Amino acid sequence: MPKTKGRSAQRARTRQAILDGARKLLSDGKPVTVAAAAAETGISKATSYRYFSDADLLVAEAVLDIAVKPYDAVVSGATDLRGKLKAICLYFLDLALKNEPEFRQFLAASMRAWSAESRVAARGGRRVAMFHRALSEHDTGLSDDQKETLVCALSASTGMEALIALIDVAGASPAQARDVVGFMVDAMLDRTL
Repeated sequence: MPKTKGRSAQRARTRQAILDGARKLLSDGKPVTVAAAAAETGISKATSYRYFSDADLLVAEAVLDIAVKPYDAVVSGATDLRGKLKAICLYFLDLALKNEPEFRQFLAASMRAWSAESRVAARGGRRVAMFHRALSEHDTGLSDDQKETLVCALSASTGMEALIALIDVAGASPAQARDVVGFMVDAMLDRTL
């Protein structure tokens, strides 16, 4: 398992470096391509295309990446694991609600970039990293498999995906969507913890 975690951390750093390169190009007023963004931080063209196959998706994610608060700011005030996990879920739902047009465009770009032949993860998974960090800070008694199941379940209950399911499909108001996300998190945590 430690080898996998090390590789995951390296992949996250490489992905972040490519995003940083894209932001630098954007701030310099230069055109953004996947290869140019990678070159800004010394990453090879071949490597960069394993992370981003589409410049539009790269630009959309680079812009959204700026808006995400760091973990410590998201969970500030939460003292226990339940509070941290709930804070993360509600933060990502609120972020999607606040930036709905941008997130919808990002989701559309993600969908266009997806292909059945290349199931490369086209998204950053910031909430996943935050859930893992929160779980690592507390002794839960859960196995690694149980933690992964919980992270997957929590990930599905928030963000743009939850916004679409709750507002577009179920017809909830933003306030109702927020209440439902809180309810889902409590139910999952009651079952798991």
